[in-house]
Amino acid sequence: MSFLFPHSTDFYDLFERSAAKAVEGAQLLEALVKAFNDVSLKAKRIKDVEHEGDLITHETIEKLNKTFVTPLDREDIHRLISSLDDILDFIEATSERLSLYNVKDIRPDAAILVDILVQSTREVQQAVGMLRHLKSGDSVLKYCTEINRLENESDFASRSAIAKLFEPNANPLEVIKWKEIYDCIENAVDRCEDAANVIEGIVLKNS
Repeated sequence: MSFLFPHSTDFYDLFERSAAKAVEGAQLLEALVKAFNDVSLKAKRIKDVEHEGDLITHETIEKLNKTFVTPLDREDIHRLISSLDDILDFIEATSERLSLYNVKDIRPDAAILVDILVQSTREVQQAVGMLRHLKSGDSVLKYCTEINRLENESDFASRSAIAKLFEPNANPLEVIKWKEIYDCIENAVDRCEDAANVIEGIVLKNS
């Protein structure tokens, strides 16, 4: 009767592939910020990675709809893959704005925020990689705690960066451009925290 009730552990593979794409996207954004040239070409590469992430998300949801017995709660599977997908969405949104808004130079605060984002995606990747081994719950939660700390650091850095935009005689168009860019980076870090919160819930349910 097993064919009537398909059981799959492939979700862990899909989570890990999605988390790896988030890291790849963040690293490509970091490379773009550090060497701000060929912006449209680099943004296109990030867009390609975001599309690859979308395919993983669609594959996960399709498998979820076809699998009767899942290794984790169905809602947790959906929430986690959606959070991972959202990280890439905001990374791609950042690179798109850097390209479309004709940004001439990268502000130092943007590089700081992107660095925090890269660290956050790496921590997410580590946490996701341990979901197969839920007996190591304490180790997984350490990664989640670090992601939460990085999100707080990003909040502070983002507020500071936005405050600097409103200096005397600031160009209103530049203020609008950079506030959107900062918000996109901060949103990507927020989605890392969302993923960490889902992982924490999974660990607690299975401890």
